[in-house]
Amino acid sequence: MEHRELSSVQLYKSCDVSGFAFETTAELNPIRDLSQGIGQPRAVQALKFGVGIDQHGYNIYALGPSGMGKHTFVRQYLSGQLQDAPTPADLCYVNNFDIPGKPRLLNLPPGWGGRLASDMDHLREEVPNVLKGAFESEEYQNRLQALQQEFKEYQQSVFEDLSKKAKERGLTLIRMPSGFGFAPVRDGEVVPPEEFQKLPEEEQKKIQNDIEEMQNESQRMFQKFPAWQRDMRQKISDLNDEVAGYAVGPLLDEIRDKYTEVSAVGEYLNAVQRDIVDNVRSILESDSQQEEGQAQQSGAGFGSGPGGGRGQAGSFGPMRRYKVNVLVDNSQSSGAPVIYEDNPTCANLVGRVEHQPMMGALITDFNLIKPGALHRANGGALILDAHKVLTQPGAWDGLKRALISQKIRIESLAEMFSLISTISLEPEPVPLKVKVVLVGNPLIYYILKEFDPEFGKLFKVAADFDFSMQWDREHQDLFARFMAGVAEQEGLMPLNRSGVARLLEYSARKAQDQTKLSTHVQGLTDMMREADFWARENSRESIAAQDVQQAIDASVYRSDLMRERVQESISRGVMLIDTQGWQAGQINGLSVVMLGDFMFGRPNRITARVRLGKGEVMDIEREAKLSGPIHSKGVLILSGFLGARYAADRPLSLSATLVFEQSYGGIEGDSASSAELYCLLSAIAGIPINQSLAVTGSVNQHGQVQAIGGVNEKIEGFFDICRERGLSGEQGVLIPASNVEHLMLRRDVRDAVEVGRFHIYQVQTIDQGIELLTGLEAGESDDAGGYPPGSVNGRVQRRLHELSEKREQFGTGKDQGGQP
Repeated sequence: MEHRELSSVQLYKSCDVSGFAFETTAELNPIRDLSQGIGQPRAVQALKFGVGIDQHGYNIYALGPSGMGKHTFVRQYLSGQLQDAPTPADLCYVNNFDIPGKPRLLNLPPGWGGRLASDMDHLREEVPNVLKGAFESEEYQNRLQALQQEFKEYQQSVFEDLSKKAKERGLTLIRMPSGFGFAPVRDGEVVPPEEFQKLPEEEQKKIQNDIEEMQNESQRMFQKFPAWQRDMRQKISDLNDEVAGYAVGPLLDEIRDKYTEVSAVGEYLNAVQRDIVDNVRSILESDSQQEEGQAQQSGAGFGSGPGGGRGQAGSFGPMRRYKVNVLVDNSQSSGAPVIYEDNPTCANLVGRVEHQPMMGALITDFNLIKPGALHRANGGALILDAHKVLTQPGAWDGLKRALISQKIRIESLAEMFSLISTISLEPEPVPLKVKVVLVGNPLIYYILKEFDPEFGKLFKVAADFDFSMQWDREHQDLFARFMAGVAEQEGLMPLNRSGVARLLEYSARKAQDQTKLSTHVQGLTDMMREADFWARENSRESIAAQDVQQAIDASVYRSDLMRERVQESISRGVMLIDTQGWQAGQINGLSVVMLGDFMFGRPNRITARVRLGKGEVMDIEREAKLSGPIHSKGVLILSGFLGARYAADRPLSLSATLVFEQSYGGIEGDSASSAELYCLLSAIAGIPINQSLAVTGSVNQHGQVQAIGGVNEKIEGFFDICRERGLSGEQGVLIPASNVEHLMLRRDVRDAVEVGRFHIYQVQTIDQGIELLTGLEAGESDDAGGYPPGSVNGRVQRRLHELSEKREQFGTGKDQGGQP
């Protein structure tokens, strides 16, 4: 047994401070970000490849446990890689004067979008004034009057011609309520009707014929009036267009000269000029109404804030369509953008079209188009939390559609699901070129990989973050430099050599391995902050090992109320756990309880009962549906072990029950399967087990004890119970030999082991463990498969043979004397 017991040196790996070439981390060259890839060579290589390859579908999924700094790592790495990349274009939406419901997209060099928007705002301010001045000018009025005079002269000439012809026929042109008419005259006077009736009949007929001919003549001439009017209106319109064009042309030419390199801007400005010329009247009328509204507000004492006359009435005025909606402004950017969207709704990803209430209706235009994260990240990289994207309605599908089509189409969920009925827009899609990095846990990655066929086509690069790194000199030095960087960035006190050493040991404990360091950046950084607090409380100039230990103890104390209650229940005898004496069919198993990020060990009494049966080992937990599949698997392995070792040539004729006593919740994992097997062997052979010992470890069908997780917490959980009751020097724990290198036990446990008041044994096989637990030899089989009679295996085999014989006797219907 002695060679299986571990020494205190094997229970912990201490950091040798003599290997440090510094007194405090203030002397070190700090690592200020994670992008240098400390302990993450695989993730760095994947990110480098994913960012470097310029092919469709090579987006990145950064997977790893939470708290490892994946997001910070990815963001810092991408920022470093893309800082020298070309700055992407500004994105602007402008009015489509031909189809207003489909706004046009302008891609402009970085910074030009804001300039164009400013120039167009200036144009919007100047156009009404310039037009008003042009149409009030003397030149325009003269030309307009000339056109109007031309029409009047035409009308006059028509009347004069008709009057002349009428006079030649002895008639005169007169105005009547219904229009124009002709009447006979004598001596310069119109002949009254009664005098006309007195004229000879032949003369009357002649006058009537003359009047009829003149009416026909006038009708022919008056029919030309509409054409003349149209012609006149066209001339006036042409004059207005000419004047408006001359008025606004210089303003637009001034803008054109600034953007000659972008042909799309020139085309847009041409369309603006045509639209201004076509809408001169509405522009001038709107400006006049606004001036009148301002005058009325000023006279009444009202302000011009929201809801005021101009703000409301003018918000969708005719000049609004000449604005430029700058969706993305890269004037202050350097390199390609790296964007993180912390609320990845569908609208926040692909953009949205807002609406404004007006006169009881919802209206919109291109100025109410709002960008999404894909717009802002276009030309660079977009970082998203995978879980958040998947839990937002429509976000995941919207993201995939954009990546597949390589275009950003602004979509509204409300319209897609017909939740609202209102006027909307169809903005021109934005060409998309972006690297999307999803950050999430491995479970989400593998679920998407399995069940979403499009995921594998779009996210071909997996950046897998390791939860630990090798504890060697190189990583130890990098670790110290990283802590120096954290202290500098967080404004913490520097760590001295002992503080660094204690944090390294703490990290190894978190990694559950003497040869590894945890890469859980968040936990390490939090512990540094808390150690800094205690160092200041203790009036130190640097963080020492005592401060780190105080921070660790305080952190545990804040979280271990449940552990304290469990231990109290055991100490008071509410939960039955023996730490001395001997009992057959009873053993102390060890489990761990997870409460968030806090884990503690808990002893459990496991009992077994055996009787004659059909070779069944029944797990009461499984029958009560309190057992998880892995625990059930561990129990089923026991039947295979028993049958192969002890009943290879005869039926296994026992019925056994196993149970975790006083367990009222679910049980999962196979780390208690070796304890259950020891308990079962004890119950079969009737050999008592030393209750001073507790057991952890899983077992396979060949009786080999296998490694388990949480070994430190399990040992410490049983140690705390034994210390509470008084260490007898006999208590201890059996662990798998393959778990020895995972030990990073507390100081008090190591001290107790060092003075022989507590023991930790390593076992590789069930035979080694049963010898420690019973004090008897396990026994080795001979060539015939038998075991020494006094050994544990021999007594188990004999008992099983007896049960087999009894079962055979029951099967033949005979009693022990052979009588029917």
